[in-house]
Amino acid sequence: MKTIKMDRKIPKSAAVIVAHPDDETLWAGGTILSHPSWNWFIVCLCRKSDTERAAKFYKALKILKAEGIMGDLDDGPDQKPLDEKEIERAVMQLLPPGHFDLIISHSPSGEYTRHIRHEEVSKAVIKLWHAGKISTNELWTFAYEDGNKEYYPRSIEKAALYRKLTKRIWLIKYGVITSTYGFEKNSWEAETTPRAESFWQFSNPNDATKWINNGGVLA
Repeated sequence: MKTIKMDRKIPKSAAVIVAHPDDETLWAGGTILSHPSWNWFIVCLCRKSDTERAAKFYKALKILKAEGIMGDLDDGPDQKPLDEKEIERAVMQLLPPGHFDLIISHSPSGEYTRHIRHEEVSKAVIKLWHAGKISTNELWTFAYEDGNKEYYPRSIEKAALYRKLTKRIWLIKYGVITSTYGFEKNSWEAETTPRAESFWQFSNPNDATKWINNGGVLA
């Protein structure tokens, strides 16, 4: 495990690909806020037709100083699995073409027990990277777990990258969740809002592909 230490003064092109509006803030908001000189683009694959949630997403982007776009993959309460090609097409349609220094997305095992869209999005991103359809120097995937619902999701300290957020950054992040997205202070989202962020790190798509083939467990 190493802390996240990257030169904040050198602009980087970074994309965050998530399933839902608020995922970008919950799991990577502190990292985004800590690197304001980077060129951030956030792809949210669900809830475009949810006008209230979509409006909040775009307000959150302003606070995060990021550009972004939304898609409208099915996100019904029954969480029926989607065809992987449908998710891959959505990513390709929404993600700007070109090369990125960094792409961040979900873990194939999700951040908590369990949300199938998170798992599906992660696998789609990794497969697209492996196929050469998206280009990045590095892929980071969120590294959180909830002890099979025993507690709120926690950052994994033994992950490749781990960083405790400063109080100032965490308060901004928490404000996006509670004030911008409007979650009550006793809500799951507000109670979850991590004070540390962690990621699994890959520079080779073959390694990431082996990881998903191993069920999201690193050997």
